[in-house]
Amino acid sequence: MITRRTFNTALAFAGTVAAIGVSPWKLISQAVAQEPAQIAKPSTLGDMTLGSKDAPVTIIEYASMTCPHCAAFEKEVFPQIKSAYIDSGKVKFIFREFPLDQVALAASALARCVAKDDSNKYFAIIGILFNQQADLQTQAFQTINRVGKQAGFSEAMIKSCVQDDLTVQKGILADREYANKTLKIDSTPSFFINGTLVKGETSFDGFKKIIDPLLKS
Repeated sequence: MITRRTFNTALAFAGTVAAIGVSPWKLISQAVAQEPAQIAKPSTLGDMTLGSKDAPVTIIEYASMTCPHCAAFEKEVFPQIKSAYIDSGKVKFIFREFPLDQVALAASALARCVAKDDSNKYFAIIGILFNQQADLQTQAFQTINRVGKQAGFSEAMIKSCVQDDLTVQKGILADREYANKTLKIDSTPSFFINGTLVKGETSFDGFKKIIDPLLKS
C-alpha cells in the first residue's frame, strides 16, 4: 500500500512542501501581465481537452482534487456546460492541475498515469476522484489505491506513479508554479474564458452570461 512516507518522498524534490491544505506558493506574487500566448501555453504533460479544437470559446480550468468548490463545480455545473456548449462544438474545455496539497498532487498524478494521452479517460478519472472527495480527504491513500485498482492499475503501478517515477509530479508542480507566478492563479477553481480570468465557483447561469456574448461576437 502507498504510505504517507511515499507521498513525502514524491514531493521531496520540490523543497519545502506546505502542510495539507496550504498552497506551497501562497506567498509568491508577480506583477506580470497575462498575455494570450502565456495563457495558451500548453501544460508540460500536455493539456487535457474536451470539445472541438475549432470552438469559438475556450475555457481553461485550474483546479485541485481536494478543493470542495472544484468538486461542486464538477458535479453541478460542468455537466451543464458540457451538454450545452462542449458537446455542440461551441466550447473547448481544458483542465489544468493546481494541487493545493500533497493528496491533490498524488490524485492528479494518478489520473495522468492512468489516462496517459486519453482525455476522455482522464476526465472520467478526475470525475470519480471528485465524487469520492470526502474519502480522498479522510482516507487518502486507501482511496487513491482503490480508484487506481478500479482503473486497472496494480499496487506496484500506483506506487510507481506517485513515488518511483517523479516525472509526472514534476510536470504538475512546474505547471502549477507557472500558473501562480505568470498567470496569477492563487485559488481554485479559477477559469480563463477566452483569456478573461474568472475566480471562484460560478453557477451555470454565470458561465452562460459570459459565454453567450462571446458566441455572438
